[in-house]
Amino acid sequence: MNCSALLSLILMLVQLWPCSPSTQTHSAQNTDQSFTAVRRVKRGWVWEPLFATEEQTSMVPVYVGQLKSDLDKQDGNLKYVLTGEGAGSIFIIEENSGKIYVTQKLDREKKAFYTLRAQAINRSTQLPVEPESEFIIKVRDVNDHEPQFLEGPYVATVPEMSPEGTSVTQVTATDGDDPSYGNSARLLYSLIQGQPYFSVEPKTGVIRMASQMDRETKDQYLVIIQAKDMVGQTGAFSATATVTINLSDINDNPPKFQQRLYYMSVSEEAPVGTTVGKVFAEDSDIGENAAMNYFIEGDSSDVFDIITNNETQEGIILLKKRVDYESKRRYSIRAKVVNRYIDDRFLKEGPFEDKTIVKINVEDADEPPVFTLENYVMEIAEGAMSGSLVGVVTARDPDDDDCPVRYSIVHGMHLKRLFSINEHNGTIITTKPLDREIASWHNITVTATETRNAEKISEANVYIQVLDVNDHAPEFPKYYETFVCENAVSGQLIQSISAVDQDDSAEGHHFYFSLAQEATNNSHFTVKDNQDNTAGIFTAKSGFRRQEQFFFYLPILILDNGTPPLTSTNTLTITVCDCDTEVNTFYCRYGAFMYAMGLSTEALVAVLACILILLVFFLAIVAIRQQRKKSPFSEKMEEFRENIVRYDDEGGGEEDTEAFDISALRTRTVMRTHKPRKNVTAEIHSLYRQSLQVGPDSIIFRQFISEKLEEANTDPSAPPYDSLQTYAFEGTGSSAGSLSSLGSHTSDADQSYDYLTDWGPPFKQLAGMYTSHRSGGD
Repeated sequence: MNCSALLSLILMLVQLWPCSPSTQTHSAQNTDQSFTAVRRVKRGWVWEPLFATEEQTSMVPVYVGQLKSDLDKQDGNLKYVLTGEGAGSIFIIEENSGKIYVTQKLDREKKAFYTLRAQAINRSTQLPVEPESEFIIKVRDVNDHEPQFLEGPYVATVPEMSPEGTSVTQVTATDGDDPSYGNSARLLYSLIQGQPYFSVEPKTGVIRMASQMDRETKDQYLVIIQAKDMVGQTGAFSATATVTINLSDINDNPPKFQQRLYYMSVSEEAPVGTTVGKVFAEDSDIGENAAMNYFIEGDSSDVFDIITNNETQEGIILLKKRVDYESKRRYSIRAKVVNRYIDDRFLKEGPFEDKTIVKINVEDADEPPVFTLENYVMEIAEGAMSGSLVGVVTARDPDDDDCPVRYSIVHGMHLKRLFSINEHNGTIITTKPLDREIASWHNITVTATETRNAEKISEANVYIQVLDVNDHAPEFPKYYETFVCENAVSGQLIQSISAVDQDDSAEGHHFYFSLAQEATNNSHFTVKDNQDNTAGIFTAKSGFRRQEQFFFYLPILILDNGTPPLTSTNTLTITVCDCDTEVNTFYCRYGAFMYAMGLSTEALVAVLACILILLVFFLAIVAIRQQRKKSPFSEKMEEFRENIVRYDDEGGGEEDTEAFDISALRTRTVMRTHKPRKNVTAEIHSLYRQSLQVGPDSIIFRQFISEKLEEANTDPSAPPYDSLQTYAFEGTGSSAGSLSSLGSHTSDADQSYDYLTDWGPPFKQLAGMYTSHRSGGD
């Protein structure tokens, strides 16, 4: 047999050759084999199967397998050399035995195989005894990747009343593990939430209807799908995806009139096209399935007509031709409503139409201006700038002369501050921006008055709806006081939160809670959205220490379902408490206050003690001063005070004390008319000069006293000038004049003191002082 045939036979046998006993033992101990080399024989090479484990992190080299030459006689004369990818770093070989070891952690997702070369060299001659041979080590996969839903969250729509088994949507998860080896990447889908309305196919992830559902009962469902790898076996990784399933409407409900009988009236002077009234039929469906058309049956269709308001789905009855009160005073018409789009599948449940009777009375009336509509419904978006157009009302005089009309808004000044109307053309505009959160509807009354006859007035109601704009972000409804115990364990609920939004949502508010981006790496707390507009704050670790951190500030992101959606970040302050089994709120607030003040308990007690000591000391001083101020003569105090005032006046005796009433000076309630005070300095100086030549009975003196007394009586803030004048003279008839210093503002240079020598011996010393002073000064 030639060498090529022998080599082929050996390779075929290697494919079926089991591992050696020692290798099998090693394989049993390492159940997650990750790479192998095929055992084969080539020109004397013997390669044993090689095994290792992906992601192995041991610091000790792990045995992979052994290379052996059939020329190796175990005498140490051969050495084995390994080269190629990772040789010497990732893979090493023992020179004597040919055993191969792996020294580093391998990752199949980064590198799936390694190409190596082996040589057997004679130590004596340093020449290879075997040709260099190349072999490949393939890295086998282990389950180290979790499934992922890359396209979630999912939103799907399915028609209501769909039969069981109808496909809704399909969810798909991916797994980074090797799909060609083992079960690591084989996924199994299951339904976590959504029973009994939906089901999911385990292998494909297709969600199907499990029962028929009515949109009018509930129009949205939240389904949670789980994907597990390893075909759902124990130890498998899993991931979940949220699927929002909306039920679309179908026309399975007929319209129904709100009333079986309507009463309306129309003036004989009403022009063609006048709105006589409105009828309304309700339909539980939405959109085009709720669209309807109104009709009038019978002979009355030539007098009246009915049209459909596509926005409000109302039937508006109009006057098709003029009516005459003297000819016919009452009409009875039959109105019918029919769905515009009918689903043939539900015809068996009955006709999709309804009927009602409308009785119309013709009124005999004068001819005031007539509005084209009895009621106007208008819309405007909130926040529209001042001067924005709201709508137009129209009225005209049905008389032959067609008198012009003038429009105005009545009933409420506050409405006039919000809206104005052009008195000539009936155009209604805003006068300031509107806020739907303050008022979503404004009802105003517009009048139309004939310009030549003010008694001819007509009114129309205008209903203005303020359309909502999502201009308010959700926020906390209140300030939350959140506490966590130092001995709290991981996963413990410490606070439930909710949100409010001032905007209006047609489908109802739905809020989504999550940690803000800057807090996603926070390892202390987590936020769990309960999917019911509430969320729970849970601890993410066990044990807290107030000495390390007293407050935690947790930014929480709240997202609404508006269009466009708005978000806000609300900060939740969490206080760490020293408690045993439950939170003592008062004690926690007390500790938080001390922490904010930067004080410990001992320091706060010391400060309070000092304040108390100072307060007692201050009260003692006040008490001592009050005691000293007490007088045994308190009952005589008024008499003493009056006597002191009398003795302040020089000369004159009792006549001087009668110059003013002391009791009037004590009375605080006396109010006088204030007059501006004159500049009395010059007058006093002049009169002082005159008083040296005249006596107290002089006319000039009396005039001066009267003027100053009047001025003092009319000035409540001035001292009594009558006492001041008492000092002007030394008693009646004194030739010495006054010793008052009122004239002292003048300089010595302006005064002459020679008259002091004429006053006699008592003033000799004084005269000597002043005369010597003037002499020295001169």
